[in-house]
Amino acid sequence: MMGTQLTVPLMLRRAETLFPAKEVVSRRPDRSLDRTTYGELGPRTRRLGAALRGLGLCRGDRVATLCWNQAEHLETYVGVPAAGGVVHTLNPRLHPDELAYIASHAGDRFLVVDEVLLPVLDRFRERAPFEHVIVVPEAYEALLAGVGDDALEELDLSEDEAAAMCYTSGTTGRPKGVLYSHRALVLHTLASAAADMLGVRERDVVLPVVPMFHANAWGLPFTAAFVGAKLVFPGPHLDPESLLELMEGERVTFAAGVPTIWLGLLQALDEAPGTRDLSALRALLVGGSAAPEAMIRGYEERHGLTVLHAWGMTEMTPLGTVSHLRSELGDEPADARYRCRAKQGLPAPLVEVRARSGDRAVPRDGETMGELEVRGPWVARGYYEAPDADDRFTDDGWFRTGDICTIDPLGYVEIQDRAKDLIKSGGEWISSVALENALMGHPAVLEAAVIAVPDPKWQERPLAVVVPKPGAEPGAEELIDFLRPQFAPFCLPDRVELVDEIPKTAAGKFRKTALRERFASAQSTDPDSTNDLPDDARAPDRTPLA
Repeated sequence: MMGTQLTVPLMLRRAETLFPAKEVVSRRPDRSLDRTTYGELGPRTRRLGAALRGLGLCRGDRVATLCWNQAEHLETYVGVPAAGGVVHTLNPRLHPDELAYIASHAGDRFLVVDEVLLPVLDRFRERAPFEHVIVVPEAYEALLAGVGDDALEELDLSEDEAAAMCYTSGTTGRPKGVLYSHRALVLHTLASAAADMLGVRERDVVLPVVPMFHANAWGLPFTAAFVGAKLVFPGPHLDPESLLELMEGERVTFAAGVPTIWLGLLQALDEAPGTRDLSALRALLVGGSAAPEAMIRGYEERHGLTVLHAWGMTEMTPLGTVSHLRSELGDEPADARYRCRAKQGLPAPLVEVRARSGDRAVPRDGETMGELEVRGPWVARGYYEAPDADDRFTDDGWFRTGDICTIDPLGYVEIQDRAKDLIKSGGEWISSVALENALMGHPAVLEAAVIAVPDPKWQERPLAVVVPKPGAEPGAEELIDFLRPQFAPFCLPDRVELVDEIPKTAAGKFRKTALRERFASAQSTDPDSTNDLPDDARAPDRTPLA
């Protein structure tokens, strides 16, 4: 067999050769739409690479980006690895101290930055190692224009060289860097395009709402270009009305974002049903955190739209599982099908999963919880210059995700919680995710987060923090009564706090550390509450994790 190297330029050549007329649409900060094509993008990526080499880019050098989703960001995604560099996306929503640390730890020599994000750069520029700052659009365009045709050479790259870099969110300490090889990106692209995964195809119009600085926009820029799908970038405009306008105007067929994005969009559709033509839209991909079953139902039953649930991590490039219904589930009742679709799903091709408690595997019965461990050709085997994080990798070569899950007999993974967010009450585990998703099924609830608070009798008890929908004011007892049919009595929250907003991380996930700080002193007001599990009903020997 030929020793063809699996590299990012290989994917680019396919896009510009087979699909040169396919559009890449970018919404600019002023809301205007710019259009280019894969045929035009190819030469521009080579000019960018040549220009960076002219500035001193060497093999393996990191080129940071501080950009919204747009065509220039895609050119950097491809042009930097093609020139032998490593593209490193920075999240502009992070605190300046974090951005300074990440850029310094990565050793970023170059930065490509949107003009509208210069105020973000100003807050940490003096603490960052950037030698060259290239501002989009003017300096960027001038840089490309200064490259002659004789400089457009194609490097001989190894598929094992680093091509891209992302940092974790830092929820458990300092952010940690993950280096992606060319080979990992190509294999991830092939798998994500598979029919029972994301199923992206040439006829699709793909809208990555998930930012390109969030786990490589889940690989969608690479996947869409590889299969020849039209790409629509939303820029900084991620509000429901802007997204609906793009979906309708560009006839989007496949869009991807975190639950908070799709919850807002669902509310907008509910408030004005039938006013948007979304007939082209075949799927809304949701990931980043668990999607409430009520949201999946709401889109399908009220608007005829399909939500596709997926799970992954920065350390997995990032795709890990997708929740399509297996054929044997097609005749199940609707409730059972929705329940399955709300799970994180089946492992991607070439990805293996297992759940373990201590040093033993837990049974695949859909009930016994264990820590989810994964391995595969696009799963990291270590962090960039972080030897203190070696405990995340097992001696036999698996990555410990930190997610607590169950795996059912058909192979569906269901994340029960992050290990740090599980609530241990009187020796029994309570899933905050399950409670949150159930609460968001209440018609008066917009968002819900559940945290553990100290309790004098049971050590920890769940407290629900709820954002009501506009004009609604649900009572605590009303919400707890709504949960009763779905949970054992000891799982029910002892208290419900109504708030205007739940703080979120830079990736759009609930920032539970802030909630714990705010409500740390909130304890069960009645230690003998009927919400408590009786002593004789507890079974400590069934505790799934020590």
